[in-house]
Amino acid sequence: MAQELLYKGGMNNRAKPRGISAEEWAATPVAVQELVVSLLATVEQLQKRIADLEELLNKTSQNSSKPPSSDPLNAPSRPKRTRSGRQRGGQKGHKGHGRSLKPAEQVDHIVEVRPLSCARCGVLLLGEGPKPLRHQVTELPRIKPKVTEYRRHTVRCICCGAHTQADWPSDMPKGSFGPRLQATVGYLTGRIGTSQRDTTEMMEILFHTAIALGSIPALEQRVSTALRKPVEGVQTYVQKQAVVNIDETGWHEKTKRIWLWVVATALVSVFRLLPSRGSDSVEKMLGKTFKGIAGSDRWTAYNSLDVKQRQLCWAHLKRDFQALLDRGVESKPIGGGLLKKVGLIFKSWYRLRDGILSREEFQLKMQPIQRRVGQLLREGAKVSHDKTRRTCQNILKLEDALWTFVWVEGVEPTNNAAERPLRRAVLWRRRSFGTQSKAGSRFVERVLTTVTTSRQQERDVLDYLTHACAASIRGDQSPSLLPTT
Repeated sequence: MAQELLYKGGMNNRAKPRGISAEEWAATPVAVQELVVSLLATVEQLQKRIADLEELLNKTSQNSSKPPSSDPLNAPSRPKRTRSGRQRGGQKGHKGHGRSLKPAEQVDHIVEVRPLSCARCGVLLLGEGPKPLRHQVTELPRIKPKVTEYRRHTVRCICCGAHTQADWPSDMPKGSFGPRLQATVGYLTGRIGTSQRDTTEMMEILFHTAIALGSIPALEQRVSTALRKPVEGVQTYVQKQAVVNIDETGWHEKTKRIWLWVVATALVSVFRLLPSRGSDSVEKMLGKTFKGIAGSDRWTAYNSLDVKQRQLCWAHLKRDFQALLDRGVESKPIGGGLLKKVGLIFKSWYRLRDGILSREEFQLKMQPIQRRVGQLLREGAKVSHDKTRRTCQNILKLEDALWTFVWVEGVEPTNNAAERPLRRAVLWRRRSFGTQSKAGSRFVERVLTTVTTSRQQERDVLDYLTHACAASIRGDQSPSLLPTT
């Protein structure tokens, strides 16, 4: 590096290049000295810029937060699992996961197949076998929509001659489509991410129902209105939980950049589209009085939380450590050492999760790992490479948040609980390019919250959406999304 060619001091307190004696440097004209020093400083700046550009060029999903889909063709292949030597497919003794037979009360039609005559002597056979073999076939019926016509009569009184018109039924939809059809459209566009035009085609082909393209956004808003109160209820619920996971990703509302946030718990996940990626949005998601523990990555917005209320994601840290390894020179042993410890951390964690280790045994195994990780980070905080030094220093500021999962039951070492539901939303965004209005954004966050939470609680998603739409039509309160257990 260029700085290795200079040292401070010498004649006139001017930096002197290495390899030149003090006498030779003193005899050099001042103008030449200044030129040499200036050129060496420029070389140093260019070398640093080249190193930064090379690191940027070599960024992949393995050493940064970039998604795997953005990896260039020449990117290193992801590490392959060590071959076990076993044959492909199910192993001997492996319990199968084939489709199980439904109980008799759930079978709509039974076909009895009996032999007519004896296969040996040909005599007519009567009766049936005590334990017949069973085979079930599931088929979809042709879906024929039900059309209900409401006739509102006006009747003349035979006594006074006044005309009285009947009131429409309270459960009659104001539009042309019932609650289950509204729910189906909302599910297709809000969760599956089907375009409005494709939704009209699917409704016609699959459900034999013609819907105008302009009716789709109107139905979306009816679903959104039906879900408003239940979603508000679970937003309050997650803010009171002992352990949550939180994450965010970019979004577009028309041409405006906004952010999709998610807070996930074991039974509830809440999505919100907010204008900021900062600590103000963290407060909106978790509340001002949040007392639990939040798993997250190292994004600076989460620094508004007390470090003892956090668990850093070790999957993200692993990528940070891979970046240290890829820089080489003095960063390489730091990154390599940390990556080895990450492997040991997850190995012990899986054994705890699978019941092989007790919590106490797990904690004992983690203590020497914790000490060594701390030592490596402190060594890294003293190296000359700016990025490596800053990375290690910043992680050390949150050192307590590295190990919350060791001491607090229910806390996991990764942020997968928030990233998994968010990944589906990202696919939705890529197909639709975001939303076009605030109303569209509210629809997206409410449907994503409802569908993800319903699946976590093993509820029938379409039934819930239908009940919510039906309650909205009647003017009743929509069913709660809060877990019953």
